[in-house]
Amino acid sequence: MSTDAARYDDQGEVPLGGYAVLASVFAAGTGAFALLARRRGVRLPQHVPPWDVALLGTAAYKASRLLAKDKVTSFVRAPFTRRTGEGEGNEVIEEPRGSGLRRATGDLLSCPFCTAAWATGALMCSYTASPRLTRLVCGGLGALTVADWLQYAWTWTQRTAAD
Repeated sequence: MSTDAARYDDQGEVPLGGYAVLASVFAAGTGAFALLARRRGVRLPQHVPPWDVALLGTAAYKASRLLAKDKVTSFVRAPFTRRTGEGEGNEVIEEPRGSGLRRATGDLLSCPFCTAAWATGALMCSYTASPRLTRLVCGGLGALTVADWLQYAWTWTQRTAAD
């Protein structure tokens, strides 16, 4: 795949093979869940109400920020990333390291937009199997998101008042 990567990226640093492995894992996990759910007679919801979409989206946002940026979850990312700075609040700035699958995993784990897709997939599977429990978990993550926004608002008001 290195020839294809060279044609895709002038520097040849894009780990296309690693991305393919990660995409395959995601697809296989989703497919395995679907098969298992069907085998166990889990019925898909007829529709997902807009409120649940907002709740799931807020929870996926927060879960992805926790996984990709939080200091406390650095141990998960450490084998695949290198810390390059401090972000706002309790967040860190990291960059992927290594090559191949290690680099692709670092790209995934250091990008909240990327991890949001995986968090959303997990939450949707959970919502299908246990909507009440998933709403509870999402409500907690949503409350944490609101708390974060309030912390940032408080910090902003303090900085503004000091200026």
